[in-house]
Amino acid sequence: MNRREFCHKLSVVGGAIALAPIINACGQIQSTPAKNGFGNTTPFASASPSTRSPTAEKPNQSPTDVPETVGDSQSTPSQEPLPTNTPEAIAAGAFVAIIRTENRSEGVRRAIDLLGLNPIRGNRVLLKPNFNSADEAPGSTHSDVLRALVLQLNEMGARGITVADRSGMGDTRSVLEQKGVMDMAAEYGFDTLVFDELEDEDWVLHHSSDHYWAKGFAVPRLLLDSECVVQTCNLKTHRYGGHFTLSLKNSVGFAAKTIGNGHDFMRELHSSPNQRSMIADINTAYRPDLIVMDGVEAFVNGGPAKGKKVKPNVVLAATDRVALDAVGVAILRMFGTTKEVSLGKVFEQEQIARAVELGLGVDGPDKIQFLTADAESQAFANEIGQMLSLE
Repeated sequence: MNRREFCHKLSVVGGAIALAPIINACGQIQSTPAKNGFGNTTPFASASPSTRSPTAEKPNQSPTDVPETVGDSQSTPSQEPLPTNTPEAIAAGAFVAIIRTENRSEGVRRAIDLLGLNPIRGNRVLLKPNFNSADEAPGSTHSDVLRALVLQLNEMGARGITVADRSGMGDTRSVLEQKGVMDMAAEYGFDTLVFDELEDEDWVLHHSSDHYWAKGFAVPRLLLDSECVVQTCNLKTHRYGGHFTLSLKNSVGFAAKTIGNGHDFMRELHSSPNQRSMIADINTAYRPDLIVMDGVEAFVNGGPAKGKKVKPNVVLAATDRVALDAVGVAILRMFGTTKEVSLGKVFEQEQIARAVELGLGVDGPDKIQFLTADAESQAFANEIGQMLSLE
């Protein structure tokens, strides 16, 4: 269903029904605490009727996750076992901050401020962008987004920042150089890391009988040992089997392609009919402390490097990957997207359904609560809420 069909459907069900979410929202205005480290932001109403706290403790490990060290070293990761969301955290729901803007820098700052939490202060931050290729946004992370994130994380009290990635459509170091990341690192004082250049012992293999990976998947020990993980993703479709590539798919850049002369994990992923479930499996390896999605521009078909471009003019922030990706899929549908992304309910999309099954986030649209700070953003949030609720 595209945006025109969606709006037509709303119009035929009756004016009272179409206006109900907006009318209800007017009685649900809530504000963040006056002193939250970000100033006094008063968000508009949520599209969900309940009031929930946006902060949550890091949950415990899922019992199915079994980390194994790859390479000669037999030591175990220094971090506690892999975190996934607990039933209590899922039941509490998730906040998604929405800012309508064409200015990426402003959008990043305002969306993070709107969440009203600070997991950054005093921690070393591992920042995962979307540098699968060197293509311009939304093919890869826009320089304005990366710069704004680095500045914001420093302002929030980061003890240090490492920008790290693994490209799937090019040599990672060359991609980072083409995108000006090395120059930006010299200017703003953050570190960079190319995951492809890690030694065998720097990877940790995760294998579970509950996962779709034949030989498990491997992630950097740095990810497991990180004090704080932040990622930024784009809003786009994926023509190589993922259907869409948002925050869950962005985690593929954490996974090794190969280790030594061993198994080719990425060949297995991209040749498997279970690719979308395998994408969700990778996300059991960690829980992000903050995610920013750049939806100023989006691909509604093609992707991940090139495709049909539209301009939703939105920046979003959240801590729940499932909630954020569900909202992202809803936006793609609003602007007219591929048959694969348009089929069924949003939460029936395989990446999202598998992530819910693994306990990685909220299990339905009623658990998503929007935070906005202006009328335009609230109106857009209302549209998203309607799209998420369509049968």
